[in-house]
Amino acid sequence: MITGRAGTEQAAQSCLAANDWICGEYIRSRSQELTEATVQHVWITVASVLIGLAVAFPLALLARARPRFAGPVLGLTTLLYTIPSLAMFSLLLPFFGLSAALVVTGLVLYSLTILVRNIMAGLEAVPAEAREAARGMGYGPARLLWEVELPLALPALMAGVRIATVSTIALTTVGALVGKGGLGNLIDDGVQTTFKAQVLTASVLCVLLAAVADLLLLGAQRLLTPWTRIRTAEAKA
Repeated sequence: MITGRAGTEQAAQSCLAANDWICGEYIRSRSQELTEATVQHVWITVASVLIGLAVAFPLALLARARPRFAGPVLGLTTLLYTIPSLAMFSLLLPFFGLSAALVVTGLVLYSLTILVRNIMAGLEAVPAEAREAARGMGYGPARLLWEVELPLALPALMAGVRIATVSTIALTTVGALVGKGGLGNLIDDGVQTTFKAQVLTASVLCVLLAAVADLLLLGAQRLLTPWTRIRTAEAKA
């Protein structure tokens, strides 16, 4: 028993010494570091997407209410998305310094092109007869938006949130440039030191985060839009 346990421990230590790509001892010995990096990655992503939604929603409403603003709004958000991350962070550095706010702001700006377009597409797809029926029932503009248009626009809106979330999870790793990249910090450190297990483990965790986030948002979309499941079932019948 003692010999077997010693052999197992020696094998675990040898994978670190050999710098293997897959090493269970790395996960066991660095579990706290991995957890902290994952938590930072998650909160940066969540904050960026929520703030992005808060900014994108009024922009989309403005572009829809004032068509002459649609081109400039879409053009500006698209232009922001084309700026390389290194240049974006450099431009924001004088305002936010080397902080998490720098990374979150950059990610918010990147998310706008996806969120604004999807919110506008969802609102434009609302059937005209639904709007007319609501107006005939005495709905004002605000009530029409919140009780009729937004619920019907949810599938497109949620699709945009899913894309923006997965994209933000990937882009958060770039925050390692300023030491605020969550799992990206571990990937960057691992690459610099050729620590294979660290690079692979942090990369796999990023992929898992994106997959889990997408599944959770898909589930939320199905709960919030039960009528889409009914239409799908009727179509199959």
